[in-house]
Amino acid sequence: MGFYFCSNRPMDVGKRLRQLREVKGLSQGDIERRSGLLRSYISRVEGGYTAPSLATMEKFAKALEVETYQLLYQGEGKPAAPKVPEQMSLGKPVKRLVKSFESMSSTNRRLLLSMADKLAKH
Repeated sequence: MGFYFCSNRPMDVGKRLRQLREVKGLSQGDIERRSGLLRSYISRVEGGYTAPSLATMEKFAKALEVETYQLLYQGEGKPAAPKVPEQMSLGKPVKRLVKSFESMSSTNRRLLLSMADKLAKH
């Protein structure tokens, strides 16, 4: 099933997708046209029969005109960044990268992730 953990309780992504879609007054057909995902697939995700990949979650977010994190998070404002345990030894460059990533705009984060994805495929 498509469960993710947020705020110490499981979250059904399918239910969250349906909730956001209905709040925006959109049909599954609207999401199909906006995302390129098949309506039957959208129905299976919303019904909890299949869990979408991160790339598919990004398509849902774009179709719903929300940030991807909003598909996994219910609450006011942005969720707090996860805390890295003290015993976990991250090098100085990695710590700087994490700090820079956290302070980037969502547009710049998407651009950086897209570039990293393209580099990883080559």
